[in-house]
Amino acid sequence: MNEEKKLTVKDLPIDDRPREKLILRGAHNLSDAELVAILLRTGKKGKSVLEIAREIISSGGNLAMLATRTVDSLKKVDGIGNDKAATLAAAFELSRRILSQSKWLSNMKITSPQDIAEIFIPILRDEIKEKFIVVCLNSANRIIKYETISIGNLNSSVVHPREIFKVAIDNPSASIILIHNHPSGNPEPSNEDISITRKIVESGKILDIPVFDHLIIAGETYTSFVEKRLI
Repeated sequence: MNEEKKLTVKDLPIDDRPREKLILRGAHNLSDAELVAILLRTGKKGKSVLEIAREIISSGGNLAMLATRTVDSLKKVDGIGNDKAATLAAAFELSRRILSQSKWLSNMKITSPQDIAEIFIPILRDEIKEKFIVVCLNSANRIIKYETISIGNLNSSVVHPREIFKVAIDNPSASIILIHNHPSGNPEPSNEDISITRKIVESGKILDIPVFDHLIIAGETYTSFVEKRLI
Protein backbone atom coordinates (compact mmCIF):
# COMPACT_ATOMS: atom_id res chain seq x y z
CA MET A 1 0.00 0.00 0.00
CA ASN A 2 1.41 3.36 -1.05
CA GLU A 3 1.97 5.88 1.70
CA GLU A 4 -0.05 9.04 1.16
CA LYS A 5 2.06 11.73 -0.51
CA LYS A 6 3.02 14.97 1.25
CA LEU A 7 1.45 17.69 -0.89
CA THR A 8 3.57 20.55 -2.18
CA VAL A 9 2.68 23.75 -3.98
CA LYS A 10 3.57 22.02 -7.26
CA ASP A 11 0.53 19.78 -6.77
CA LEU A 12 -1.69 22.82 -7.28
CA PRO A 13 -2.79 23.89 -10.77
CA ILE A 14 -0.22 26.37 -12.08
CA ASP A 15 -2.76 29.23 -12.05
CA ASP A 16 -3.36 28.61 -8.34
CA ARG A 17 0.27 28.58 -7.21
CA PRO A 18 0.69 31.61 -4.94
CA ARG A 19 4.35 32.27 -5.68
CA GLU A 20 3.78 32.30 -9.44
CA LYS A 21 0.74 34.54 -9.02
CA LEU A 22 2.75 36.99 -6.93
CA ILE A 23 5.54 37.16 -9.50
CA LEU A 24 3.17 37.60 -12.44
CA ARG A 25 0.46 39.79 -10.90
CA GLY A 26 1.94 41.42 -7.80
CA ALA A 27 1.51 40.70 -4.09
CA HIS A 28 -1.59 42.91 -3.83
CA ASN A 29 -3.52 40.43 -6.00
CA LEU A 30 -3.09 37.54 -3.54
CA SER A 31 -5.48 36.60 -0.76
CA ASP A 32 -4.38 36.43 2.88
CA ALA A 33 -4.26 32.65 2.64
CA GLU A 34 -2.12 32.73 -0.50
CA LEU A 35 0.40 35.06 1.13
CA VAL A 36 0.61 32.81 4.20
CA ALA A 37 0.96 29.78 1.91
CA ILE A 38 4.08 31.29 0.33
CA LEU A 39 5.66 31.46 3.78
CA LEU A 40 4.67 27.88 4.63
CA ARG A 41 5.92 26.47 1.28
CA THR A 42 4.61 22.89 1.75
CA GLY A 43 1.51 21.17 2.99
CA LYS A 44 1.24 17.75 4.59
CA LYS A 45 -0.03 14.34 3.59
CA GLY A 46 -3.57 14.77 2.33
CA LYS A 47 -3.67 18.55 2.84
CA SER A 48 -2.36 21.26 0.51
CA VAL A 49 -0.42 24.27 1.68
CA LEU A 50 -3.36 26.53 0.80
CA GLU A 51 -5.69 24.44 2.97
CA ILE A 52 -3.29 24.71 5.90
CA ALA A 53 -2.95 28.47 5.34
CA ARG A 54 -6.73 28.90 5.42
CA GLU A 55 -6.95 26.85 8.61
CA ILE A 56 -4.27 28.97 10.28
CA ILE A 57 -6.08 32.21 9.45
CA SER A 58 -9.41 30.73 10.53
CA SER A 59 -7.93 29.58 13.84
CA GLY A 60 -6.66 33.08 14.52
CA GLY A 61 -9.87 34.87 13.53
CA ASN A 62 -8.02 37.27 11.21
CA LEU A 63 -4.47 38.25 10.29
CA ALA A 64 -4.16 40.87 13.01
CA MET A 65 -5.14 38.35 15.71
CA LEU A 66 -2.99 35.66 14.14
CA ALA A 67 0.05 37.94 14.31
CA THR A 68 -0.18 38.05 18.12
CA ARG A 69 0.23 34.29 18.53
CA THR A 70 3.38 32.68 19.85
CA VAL A 71 5.38 29.93 18.16
CA ASP A 72 3.94 27.34 20.56
CA SER A 73 0.42 28.54 19.78
CA LEU A 74 0.99 28.37 16.02
CA LYS A 75 2.31 24.83 16.33
CA LYS A 76 -1.08 23.70 17.62
CA VAL A 77 -2.48 24.07 14.10
CA ASP A 78 -2.41 20.75 12.26
CA GLY A 79 0.43 20.76 9.75
CA ILE A 80 2.52 23.45 11.49
CA GLY A 81 5.83 22.39 13.02
CA ASN A 82 8.76 24.32 14.43
CA ASP A 83 10.05 25.58 11.08
CA LYS A 84 6.72 26.85 9.76
CA ALA A 85 5.76 28.41 13.10
CA ALA A 86 9.11 30.21 13.33
CA THR A 87 8.77 31.48 9.74
CA LEU A 88 5.32 32.89 10.45
CA ALA A 89 6.40 34.46 13.75
CA ALA A 90 9.37 36.13 12.01
CA ALA A 91 7.16 37.48 9.20
CA PHE A 92 4.63 38.89 11.65
CA GLU A 93 7.36 40.52 13.75
CA LEU A 94 8.86 42.12 10.63
CA SER A 95 5.44 43.52 9.74
CA ARG A 96 5.04 44.99 13.23
CA ARG A 97 8.46 46.63 13.04
CA ILE A 98 7.79 48.06 9.57
CA LEU A 99 4.50 49.57 10.74
CA SER A 100 6.10 50.97 13.87
CA GLN A 101 9.05 52.48 12.02
CA SER A 102 6.85 53.88 9.23
CA LYS A 103 4.63 55.60 11.81
CA TRP A 104 7.69 57.00 13.60
CA LEU A 105 9.20 58.21 10.33
CA SER A 106 6.03 59.93 9.12
CA ASN A 107 5.51 61.65 12.49
CA MET A 108 9.09 62.87 12.89
CA LYS A 109 9.58 66.57 12.18
CA ILE A 110 12.94 67.42 10.60
CA THR A 111 14.40 70.45 12.35
CA SER A 112 18.16 69.94 12.01
CA PRO A 113 20.87 67.96 10.18
CA GLN A 114 21.14 65.78 13.29
CA ASP A 115 17.52 64.67 12.82
CA ILE A 116 18.33 63.58 9.27
CA ALA A 117 21.54 61.83 10.31
CA GLU A 118 19.77 59.82 13.03
CA ILE A 119 17.46 58.35 10.40
CA PHE A 120 19.93 57.68 7.61
CA ILE A 121 23.16 56.66 9.36
CA PRO A 122 21.64 53.26 10.29
CA ILE A 123 20.35 52.86 6.72
CA LEU A 124 23.67 53.70 5.03
CA ARG A 125 26.41 52.77 7.52
CA ASP A 126 27.11 49.33 6.01
CA GLU A 127 26.62 50.19 2.34
CA ILE A 128 29.61 49.29 0.18
CA LYS A 129 28.27 51.16 -2.85
CA GLU A 130 27.66 54.86 -3.08
CA LYS A 131 23.98 55.79 -3.07
CA PHE A 132 22.23 59.06 -3.76
CA ILE A 133 18.87 59.50 -2.00
CA VAL A 134 16.20 62.17 -2.35
CA VAL A 135 14.03 62.78 0.71
CA CYS A 136 10.70 64.55 0.18
CA LEU A 137 9.27 66.73 2.96
CA ASN A 138 5.81 68.22 3.34
CA SER A 139 5.10 71.77 4.52
CA ALA A 140 5.40 70.62 8.15
CA ASN A 141 8.94 69.33 7.46
CA ARG A 142 7.83 65.73 7.84
CA ILE A 143 9.11 63.00 5.52
CA ILE A 144 6.55 61.84 2.99
CA LYS A 145 8.90 59.65 0.93
CA TYR A 146 12.52 58.91 0.21
CA GLU A 147 13.87 57.30 -2.92
CA THR A 148 17.27 56.09 -4.09
CA ILE A 149 17.96 57.49 -7.55
CA SER A 150 21.57 56.38 -8.09
CA ILE A 151 23.73 53.44 -6.99
CA GLY A 152 27.34 52.87 -7.98
CA ASN A 153 30.91 52.32 -6.86
CA LEU A 154 32.15 55.84 -7.62
CA ASN A 155 30.65 59.21 -8.42
CA SER A 156 27.06 58.25 -7.58
CA SER A 157 26.68 61.79 -6.32
CA VAL A 158 26.85 62.94 -9.94
CA VAL A 159 23.14 63.09 -10.68
CA HIS A 160 21.06 65.38 -12.83
CA PRO A 161 18.62 67.85 -11.22
CA ARG A 162 15.95 66.48 -13.56
CA GLU A 163 16.10 63.07 -11.82
CA ILE A 164 15.85 64.66 -8.38
CA PHE A 165 12.97 66.99 -9.04
CA LYS A 166 10.96 64.34 -10.85
CA VAL A 167 10.78 62.53 -7.49
CA ALA A 168 9.87 65.77 -5.71
CA ILE A 169 7.11 66.61 -8.21
CA ASP A 170 5.72 63.07 -8.32
CA ASN A 171 5.45 63.22 -4.51
CA PRO A 172 4.27 66.83 -4.07
CA SER A 173 7.04 68.18 -1.87
CA ALA A 174 7.42 71.46 -0.04
CA SER A 175 11.17 70.89 0.14
CA ILE A 176 13.76 68.13 -0.32
CA ILE A 177 16.84 66.76 1.39
CA LEU A 178 19.74 65.29 -0.55
CA ILE A 179 21.72 62.44 0.98
CA HIS A 180 24.60 60.35 -0.26
CA ASN A 181 27.13 58.12 1.42
CA HIS A 182 30.91 57.83 1.15
CA PRO A 183 31.84 54.16 1.66
CA SER A 184 35.46 55.32 1.99
CA GLY A 185 34.60 56.67 5.45
CA ASN A 186 35.57 60.25 4.55
CA PRO A 187 32.57 62.54 5.08
CA GLU A 188 34.12 65.58 3.38
CA PRO A 189 32.50 66.71 0.12
CA SER A 190 34.52 66.79 -3.08
CA ASN A 191 34.52 69.79 -5.39
CA GLU A 192 32.21 67.82 -7.63
CA ASP A 193 29.81 67.18 -4.72
CA ILE A 194 29.69 70.91 -4.04
CA SER A 195 29.26 71.86 -7.69
CA ILE A 196 26.37 69.48 -8.42
CA THR A 197 24.65 70.37 -5.15
CA ARG A 198 24.71 74.07 -5.99
CA LYS A 199 23.19 73.33 -9.41
CA ILE A 200 20.43 71.36 -7.71
CA VAL A 201 19.80 74.21 -5.26
CA GLU A 202 19.46 76.69 -8.15
CA SER A 203 17.03 74.36 -9.94
CA GLY A 204 15.01 74.10 -6.73
CA LYS A 205 14.70 77.86 -6.55
CA ILE A 206 13.28 77.95 -10.08
CA LEU A 207 10.78 75.19 -9.27
CA ASP A 208 9.99 76.61 -5.82
CA ILE A 209 11.10 73.35 -4.16
CA PRO A 210 13.96 74.40 -1.88
CA VAL A 211 16.79 72.09 -0.83
CA PHE A 212 16.60 71.80 2.97
CA ASP A 213 20.11 70.29 3.21
CA HIS A 214 22.55 67.83 1.66
CA LEU A 215 24.17 65.29 3.95
CA ILE A 216 27.13 63.04 3.27
CA ILE A 217 27.01 59.95 5.47
CA ALA A 218 30.29 58.18 6.19
CA GLY A 219 29.91 55.37 8.70
CA GLU A 220 28.84 56.96 11.98
CA THR A 221 29.73 60.49 10.92
CA TYR A 222 28.21 62.99 8.52
CA THR A 223 28.76 66.36 6.89
CA SER A 224 25.93 68.84 6.46
CA PHE A 225 26.24 71.27 3.56
CA VAL A 226 24.08 73.77 5.46
CA GLU A 227 26.22 73.59 8.59
CA LYS A 228 29.35 74.09 6.48
CA ARG A 229 27.65 76.96 4.64
CA LEU A 230 28.27 75.25 1.31
CA ILE A 231 24.70 75.99 0.19
